[in-house]
Amino acid sequence: MASRMTPAQGSTTLAEMKEFAGFPGATQRYIRRSLDVGLDREDAMLRWSRDVVEAASIRAQARLYNSLPDLRALVPDDSGLDSIEPFLAPLMTLVAFDLGQGRLTSFSALRFLYERLIGAEVRPWLPSAFCAAAALPHLHPELRRKLLQSISEAAATASGWSNRQPAFFPYWVEKVDSGTTLAS
Repeated sequence: MASRMTPAQGSTTLAEMKEFAGFPGATQRYIRRSLDVGLDREDAMLRWSRDVVEAASIRAQARLYNSLPDLRALVPDDSGLDSIEPFLAPLMTLVAFDLGQGRLTSFSALRFLYERLIGAEVRPWLPSAFCAAAALPHLHPELRRKLLQSISEAAATASGWSNRQPAFFPYWVEKVDSGTTLAS
């Protein structure tokens, strides 16, 4: 039996779409590309590669994102210190790579992407992975400053997180010639 979308799910989806629409174009493109790579949705190399530099970036991203299935299985159920290292170290490595690409320029953009790559259960761990990766020396000091200033106090100090899974997963949309009309 097919499930129907409730009004609450529809408003949630609309809010997620609005959030995505508020990101700069380069950020939107990088999120869609990353979801294609990380969720095996499309041939990311064919769809997103515009030159040899971007092709190399996609290949590197695909190698790193190969760890996503293992990472999804490692998300800690609690904050016990013994479960943090096997999860947080690889998560921070992925986040550092994505931030180093220069297209995710805020905590909200990174959170949007990783909620979809890993799932809602990653939310409690994103502020620490983001802050650690954003402070790494491989990033330009100006980018480090911008990234670290983008995380709100509320996000950094939240006492709880929603376990609602994301509903909107942006895809590539083909351009439509504005000179054509739709037949009824």
